[in-house]
Amino acid sequence: MRAFQLVGWRQPPELREVPTPEPGPGQVLVKVAGAGACHSDLHIMQAPGQLPGFTNPPFTLGHENAGWVERLGPGVTGFEPGDPVIVYGSWGCGICANCRQGRENYCQERAGEGPGLRGGHDGGMAEYLLVPAARYLVPLGALDPRNAAPLSDAGLTSYHAVKRSLHLLGPGSTAVVMGAGGLGQMTIQILRVLSAATTVVAVDTDTGKLETAMRMGADEALLSGDEAIARILDLTGQQGAQLVLDMVGVDPTLRMAAQVARVLGHLTIVGLGGGSLPVDFSSPPHECSVASPYWGSLTELMDVITLAQQERINVLVEHFPLQRADEAYQLLHDGRIQGRAVITPHA
Repeated sequence: MRAFQLVGWRQPPELREVPTPEPGPGQVLVKVAGAGACHSDLHIMQAPGQLPGFTNPPFTLGHENAGWVERLGPGVTGFEPGDPVIVYGSWGCGICANCRQGRENYCQERAGEGPGLRGGHDGGMAEYLLVPAARYLVPLGALDPRNAAPLSDAGLTSYHAVKRSLHLLGPGSTAVVMGAGGLGQMTIQILRVLSAATTVVAVDTDTGKLETAMRMGADEALLSGDEAIARILDLTGQQGAQLVLDMVGVDPTLRMAAQVARVLGHLTIVGLGGGSLPVDFSSPPHECSVASPYWGSLTELMDVITLAQQERINVLVEHFPLQRADEAYQLLHDGRIQGRAVITPHA
């Protein structure tokens, strides 16, 4: 089968021929319909050397996957070949306290493992993906897996980041979404669904993405900078926003996030831009909690799929065949993907 693999640190990925895996006991082979291209993959590609928990290349990229069940390993029940499924992407031990609560994203033994991530598991930018346990599969029903793939990360991560702060939101509240790319667009929609009375403000440096943010449900869309800071403070009576979600995570966005958050609010860092948040006695504001959530739980992914099935959220996607995966990542790097790039190996 064909697979888009990282062949060496700081080397461009390559499309290669690799053996098709055979599912063993408890495992499921998925025919990949769509694999989302994520900024996290760019960080992996640009790493100066071996990342903690990663095996040395080659390995297949792609942690945002959906497709159809191809073959079931011995002992697997609950699915049939041809079933459309989405793959939960954070693979834990299944035994620790967090895993037993469905929060495998915070596994105490294997935190961060998954397809195309740590732990030596090949990802889904290939014609087939070997999933180690059927519990990582969520049925998609009538959803097209080519379009649904980003829900497993962009949708789930956004949902979890918003849900943990819902007690701060409601009538009269403000949420600021910094970065209106694929991740930010999902966050805006989820805020609209989970807290319709909240004023949602999108901030970005790209006017095209801000226009998309307005179509997705933002109440205001502001170009990043001092004027945006002043506008957000005016909107909130100089108090700042109850929730600030930084979907970028670079130094300028983190500095701005601290300036527009409020006392007793939440400043949530979702983006992996590599920036640092300066902290002193007065910044961020007093008792403003700072968190960096990672993915979400299996049950939250089920919630996200239900919202998509009800057409309450949708993903703006751009499809690329497997042979154009390198082009998709270059466009992503250059900020030229308006929503989410999805690699379609069987297109």
